[in-house]
Amino acid sequence: MRPRRFDLIAFDWDGTLFDSTALIARCIQAAVVDVGGTPPTREAASYVIGMGLMQALAHAAPDVPPEKYPLLVQRYRHHYLVQQHDLSLFEGVLPLLAELKSRHHWLTVATGKSRAGLNEVLRTVELHGVFDGSRTADETAGKPNPRMLHELMREFGVEPDRVLMIGDTTHDLQMAVNAGCASVGVSYGAHEPATFAVLSPLHVAHSVRELHDWLIQNA
Repeated sequence: MRPRRFDLIAFDWDGTLFDSTALIARCIQAAVVDVGGTPPTREAASYVIGMGLMQALAHAAPDVPPEKYPLLVQRYRHHYLVQQHDLSLFEGVLPLLAELKSRHHWLTVATGKSRAGLNEVLRTVELHGVFDGSRTADETAGKPNPRMLHELMREFGVEPDRVLMIGDTTHDLQMAVNAGCASVGVSYGAHEPATFAVLSPLHVAHSVRELHDWLIQNA
């Protein structure tokens, strides 16, 4: 077998593995309306996906006063939880992960979700045992702070040049830059791929199939 280029592959969750971008944006908009704020556009709501939840909601709702942030978070979670079980992995994700696992890469998740939210969705899509590690925004620093990647590197004893971050937002790719890691962007999630170039990803995949093919040849 060809030697691996990367020992550890870190995936973003929402918009990269999980088809949740549109729902998250709608839930952000609804939550802002619930607390009396001006609803963000779809583009503005999509932009904050990948940040930690409180950071994301504050950015999306600049006219909502800080004292309403706890209620804003509560309303977002209400809207999301009502509909989350209608979501699913992108087609092709499970075979991709299985093939990478068979090549003995460490597979991890680095996400803006909460620990409770990630654990719930992993149960929902029956992915226990697929990932070797994970970090969430509420247990470390949110993106693009590199702390979650640094913690994963320490956990697995991997140097930055042996780590690949895969995500659908500039927050993901900037985190990789900040951590000294390579990255791959995917264009089917929350951010327009035209914004990725300045962050120098090794590749931008336009489908899970393309991501699969690139990783098998290059990771």
